[in-house]
Amino acid sequence: MVSRRGFVVVLQAVALIHGGLARAQQVSGSSSSKAKQKTEQHLKASAPAAAQNDQGLYRNSDFGFSYHVRYGWVDRTREMQQDQTDPSRSRLLLAVFERPPGVMGETVNSAVIITVESAASYPGLKTAADYMGPLTELTTGKGFKVTEEPYDVSGGAQKLVRADFAKDLGRLIMYQSSIAMLHKGSVVLFTFIGGSQDEIEELVEKLVFPAAAKPR
Repeated sequence: MVSRRGFVVVLQAVALIHGGLARAQQVSGSSSSKAKQKTEQHLKASAPAAAQNDQGLYRNSDFGFSYHVRYGWVDRTREMQQDQTDPSRSRLLLAVFERPPGVMGETVNSAVIITVESAASYPGLKTAADYMGPLTELTTGKGFKVTEEPYDVSGGAQKLVRADFAKDLGRLIMYQSSIAMLHKGSVVLFTFIGGSQDEIEELVEKLVFPAAAKPR
């Protein structure tokens, strides 16, 4: 079963976003919620991206993906990283926000959080889908409602599972999509947070996997 320790970084990020909204003097009108198109079930695939230290690009060769960070976003990866020597805890790979987390604002502070942890921590975990059930329980336990049950998506040659959530904050709605990947004995979790479903889709599209090799 997926434990709280494996999701603690995401919970921390959500708490910081909540804090910023709570301190705002005024809150903007509720973001529009457009129905997610079920046809959007493929993540972008491309040739291998440039080096990891390129401005605005995070590339992870170990797990075979890259992420194009929006211009002007705040990188809080180093500040939020946990003890890298503890194998029982998830490891933060990337944590970027539209504005500094915890700072008050009138809109949802959009964010992208990417973590990884050992699949061996969860006996019986064989597929990414096995991870999504307990993760859904943790997410709904924080007040989110499921808007899309877990479903398969593809990222190049990778098989992924995605689930979508939303949380009513009063005059705002916080949207969250979680995508899980099982690779090389590890579970990689991509979490996207935004103020509308359209924004979530835009953030997801910036996640890139190498194109699957064509059969000869």
